[in-house]
Amino acid sequence: MVEYSYPPLLPQEGHDSNNLPEEWKYLPFLALPDGAHNYLEDTVYFHLPPLGGADMKCVYGVSCYRQIEAKSLKVRLADVTRETVQKSVCVLSRVPLYGLLQAKLQLITHAYFDEKDFSQISILKELYEHMNGSLRGTTLEGSQVFLGLSPRDLILHFRHKVLILFKLILLEKKVLFYVSPVNRLVGVLMTVLSLFPGMIEHGLADSSHYRTKSSVSEDVSLAEVEEFVSVSVTDITNASMELLAEEDQTPSQRTTSLPETSTPAGENHHLKPPSRTSPDSSESDWETLDPSVLEEIPKDSETGGSGSGSCGVETPETFEPAPGIPITVQPQGLSSAGSGGQGVISQGLVSGLEEDLYGLPLAIFTKGYLCLPYMALQQHHLLSDVTVRGFVAGATNILFRQQRHLSDAIVEVEEAKIQIGDPELRKLLSLTTADLRFADYLVKHVTENREDVFLDGTGWEGGDEWIRAQFGLYVHSLLSSTLQEDAEKLLADWGAPFVSAWRITHNYRVWFSNKHPAMAEITPGHPFQGQYSAADLKLRFSHSVQNSERGKKIGAAVITTSRSVVQTGKAVGQSVGGALTSAKSAMSSWFSTLGQPAIVASPATSPEARSPSAT
Repeated sequence: MVEYSYPPLLPQEGHDSNNLPEEWKYLPFLALPDGAHNYLEDTVYFHLPPLGGADMKCVYGVSCYRQIEAKSLKVRLADVTRETVQKSVCVLSRVPLYGLLQAKLQLITHAYFDEKDFSQISILKELYEHMNGSLRGTTLEGSQVFLGLSPRDLILHFRHKVLILFKLILLEKKVLFYVSPVNRLVGVLMTVLSLFPGMIEHGLADSSHYRTKSSVSEDVSLAEVEEFVSVSVTDITNASMELLAEEDQTPSQRTTSLPETSTPAGENHHLKPPSRTSPDSSESDWETLDPSVLEEIPKDSETGGSGSGSCGVETPETFEPAPGIPITVQPQGLSSAGSGGQGVISQGLVSGLEEDLYGLPLAIFTKGYLCLPYMALQQHHLLSDVTVRGFVAGATNILFRQQRHLSDAIVEVEEAKIQIGDPELRKLLSLTTADLRFADYLVKHVTENREDVFLDGTGWEGGDEWIRAQFGLYVHSLLSSTLQEDAEKLLADWGAPFVSAWRITHNYRVWFSNKHPAMAEITPGHPFQGQYSAADLKLRFSHSVQNSERGKKIGAAVITTSRSVVQTGKAVGQSVGGALTSAKSAMSSWFSTLGQPAIVASPATSPEARSPSAT
């Protein structure tokens, strides 16, 4: 339960109210995750749906959980009835600064627990004021947005499978990540999303538009489904950032929970990032995704409308590779529209997201495709909800993994294994030779010079920003290739079946429905296109052995056989050596009874010593 919130979650109630808005009824279960009692401390990222009204953006949550022994408390309240106290301090924000918020929140959480008196809530109020003050004017730059997200570690763990995950999300499939503890789960999931240009900064605003279970009727009509799926971020006016420090507790624990800073709807005491002028309407016939309707959308129309916005933060700039530069060269910064598409961010006419001149980020997490870094068991119904067309979600409860039919792919993070039940989907995701070269190129650069602990990850090539730049070039080249006429040969390097499936997805149709002038500067074709070689055959064979079931069986059989051979050799060697030792001992004793010196050859003596005359 939520024990304390500042400011109050509900304007008409006090700071200590346990009541929640209906849209946020899962907040306690997200902030205090399932199985948290198995760890002394943990960190959770989660997304909450908007509370309605004018602001329809996702709310980003970061929660720090801790547990301590009840006997160590200086002030033990009446509701502390168990041996341990479990609480979470949570911050709710309008901007996706996960790592930055986590770093600040962890310090405050430790300080709050070190007081050993949970009635001292003043530190939580100070946290709210400090965060809003220190983050005022903060822009969504890579160094802050990507804090704590390491593509290097992701490549080292998943290796070439990272590209399969990337393509899975491009196809808007139902992808479930599974691992424990939660901190590792959300870190891996958000790191994968950080490989998509502009996704963390601007692409998640519409990623948590779902209904709670009690608010969805048992018999949902098609009209209701269409109405829900058509909710768009373009209705946003006067977007604002609110930072909320929260405390939660499990109902069974009956202990005080940590405070939570939350800003009720309608109050205006939080930071305000820039609001964009919204289009006249996004709720048109286009939402049906009829290709003929898409073609009728004017390419050069300007965004207009009645949305009024406030300007509190400068336009964010995201990190992107400059067009036409080789993959090994560090991309140059783009500061204006004339030098590329990166410097200008504007409201997308169709997607409703803030886009650069390349049309990125892609509108993947829109129209019912959810991003839920952590899913509580109470949200399980979303996996089969008719209003949810797909998801990228994380879970720690084994019940999610057991119901495989509800997901297209299950990513078992611990084993770095991607389980895909549909054979057709596996074919779509099979990596081409050019893809394998790209993945191998990443792995080699990341693993180089790792023996030097002090220099590991400090260089440009093989570093986190470098990896994101490579995936940025991959996406730009892919998009540019789809615009070419008679591009069958070009698209074959990406996988013709994959490209065909991607072209009918929501995100590609949205991107293709508008003109993106900066794309003219991108060279079409796969970054690793080229003639086949013997190295490609070796790469393909290695990939097949590591990923196909038959290859895994062959590899296991080879390992088993080699072990058996080694063990048999050891056994034979031991038996032969034992027999020779026994014979030598017997002959020595026999010669000694005759009073003659014994000359017995051992197996290690020279060939001359083993000759009949010598013995």
